[in-house]
Amino acid sequence: MAILVFFLAHWVLSIFCQTFFLHRYSAHRMFRMSKGWERFFHFFTWFTQGSSYLQPRAYAILHRMHHAYSDTPKDPHSPRFFGTPFGMMWHTKGIYMDVLDRKVDPEPRFEGGYPEWQLLDVTLNNRYVAGVFAALYTLYYVHFATMPWQFLLLPIHFLMGPTQGAIVNWGGHKYGYRNFWNKDDSKNTLAFDLLTWGELFQNNHHTFGMAPNFAARSFEIDPTYQVMKLLQVAGVIDMQGAQVMRWSPEDKQAPDGLPAE
Repeated sequence: MAILVFFLAHWVLSIFCQTFFLHRYSAHRMFRMSKGWERFFHFFTWFTQGSSYLQPRAYAILHRMHHAYSDTPKDPHSPRFFGTPFGMMWHTKGIYMDVLDRKVDPEPRFEGGYPEWQLLDVTLNNRYVAGVFAALYTLYYVHFATMPWQFLLLPIHFLMGPTQGAIVNWGGHKYGYRNFWNKDDSKNTLAFDLLTWGELFQNNHHTFGMAPNFAARSFEIDPTYQVMKLLQVAGVIDMQGAQVMRWSPEDKQAPDGLPAE
């Protein structure tokens, strides 16, 4: 039970930080928060992602590239050009590391507007700190694991951020249904997306890129947005003026009149 609780807690907190702080805030600025709360969630993201921490600047730049060039050869992570999610993510890793290490100059339109914190993003973002997190995960398993197969979960802990990113970027552009006709391959994989806390509403998000609620239809539920509404009431974030996603049956029609799938 201790292993299951730890795994689920790590998965849920990591994906929440990825969608709430890295995606909706750092990359898109769908809402506002004070500098104090920004630092809190920045630290919380570093701590929960642990050995697979994704730097907000590099994440934001790659994600903005993904929207600008979705499912074209310039997309950092499109399943269209790879046979497996592993190949896609290895390609993404190369681009991410080049941006992280400032070996390339991104297009000016992809720069700026993301949180930066020297302590976490540079000083504590290295292989040694990642190794400490990995060692702590391993020690926990050594102490609490009751079955040998449970140790097979450890690699997911080590690479939690990229694992969740692979599920979203591969599944969200290959499997599911479409509410809106757009020019890329984005799809909504799950109608109730608890697995990735709303990230698998890719078709909705690619159509309304600045809407903080990734759900568009009555049967769709975006868990992260439900938490965000509570944070809004508590005064932690401000979504005033945010884009609202609207859907109608006509949105499923392609320009040539064919159904959008």
